Amino acid sequence: MRARRLAAVATVALGLVALSGCRAEPGIAAYIGDQRITDVQVSTAMKDLRTKNPAPESAASGQPAAPQPALPEVADVVRTMVLTKVCEKLSAEKNYQPRGQVAADQAAQQLGLDPETGHVREVAKLFTCLSGLPAEPVEPTKEEIADVIAAGRAAGKIPAEVTDADAAQQLDGEQLRGALATKRILAEAVGRYDVTVSPRYRPLEFPLLSFADDAPAVSVPLGEPGSDAVTDISTPEGPTVTPEAEGTAS
Repeated sequence: MRARRLAAVATVALGLVALSGCRAEPGIAAYIGDQRITDVQVSTAMKDLRTKNPAPESAASGQPAAPQPALPEVADVVRTMVLTKVCEKLSAEKNYQPRGQVAADQAAQQLGLDPETGHVREVAKLFTCLSGLPAEPVEPTKEEIADVIAAGRAAGKIPAEVTDADAAQQLDGEQLRGALATKRILAEAVGRYDVTVSPRYRPLEFPLLSFADDAPAVSVPLGEPGSDAVTDISTPEGPTVTPEAEGTAS
């Protein structure tokens, strides 16, 4: 299993979380226990992203500027905020201590953003926190392996000629098993803290394992699975299966 690591931070996790909660209040983007993330905080973070990472101007010769990484979308910002609060709340409760320190410069390099950007600092803080969660390898269930395979097939990352049994054998390993342990910790915390997300930002998931080209393999759902509400939030090689750990810095 090839994996990208985030400054030696232990691989984080798969997630299939049944979430509860019907809290709703104007101007609130998400609830994490008794904590809140407001729409104002989200819009401020998006404005900060655009201000500190402007689109490059064309060269004086008139040639187009070199392509730049796309700015994170509002969902990226919200899910990072939510999971950071979940992780910090859990770590304070259980006295988990980070085993690796992720610097803003590292996250900025991976994201292609200015290290002074608030979202970059939040990403660094999140992965620093996640490094402290226990992750003793556990055997994946049939359901968990099946979910990863289904995600890979849906994304076109597992060739049709690869059987489910072969895919499962390639996917399973120490990385996946360690991730599952962390997933179960996060899943329990997300449910116990009654994480609730505004319909404007749903469905909201945090990808923790990806196939090539960042196709999500497994994600942690944050909040309810979806909404019928309007969700325009623009404001702000061979048959080998090789998912990669989601990372944000080298």
